[in-house]
Amino acid sequence: MADGLNEYRTARVAELLSDFRTLQYYIAAAPCNPPNMDDYYTEGWAELRQCAIDGQHILNCAADITVPRANGGPEEQAKAELKQVLLDAYARRHEGQKIYLRQQAAQRWIDWRDQVLMGGRPHAGNQQQLGAIDDHLRAELANITDEAVYSELQTSDISLGRWTAEDPSLGAVQRWVRTRRC
Repeated sequence: MADGLNEYRTARVAELLSDFRTLQYYIAAAPCNPPNMDDYYTEGWAELRQCAIDGQHILNCAADITVPRANGGPEEQAKAELKQVLLDAYARRHEGQKIYLRQQAAQRWIDWRDQVLMGGRPHAGNQQQLGAIDDHLRAELANITDEAVYSELQTSDISLGRWTAEDPSLGAVQRWVRTRRC
C-alpha cells in the first residue's frame, strides 16, 4: 500500500542535507580567537567559540538508525526509513541554523566593539558603550529561540516551493535535539 511519495521524501532529505552542509561550512569558517588575546573571554568571542563547539557536536552526532519494521513490503519500509532520515536531517539543519544565527550576532558584536574601540583598548571612557553592546548581544541571543528558527525555516522552505507536507513538528525536532545532548 505505497503512497507514491518516497521520491518527494528523498528530494526533501537531499535539500535539508544540502542546507545543513552549507550551514556547517559557514559555522566552521567563523573565527574563534580574537586578534588581541586580551579579548579572549569577552562575550562575543566566547559565544563564537561555543558556536564552533556546538557546530562540531551536531556534525558528530550519530544518526538514529532504529527504524521500526513497517508492514506492507519494501515501499512501506523505505517510507519509514525516509521519515526517520527526514527527521534527522531536519533537526540537524534546525540546530545548524540556530548556531549560525548566534555566530552572526557575535560577529556583529565584534564589528560594533571594533567601532567603539577604534583600534584602542577598553577604558573608563568607553565602558558604557561596550556595556550596551554586550547587552545588545545578550538580547539578540535570547531572541534566537527554537520557535523563531523553526518558523523562519518553514517560511523560507515554503517560499522556495519545497515539499514540506511531512516536515517534522517543532516538538519532534526538540525531542531529537534533547536525545543528542552529551
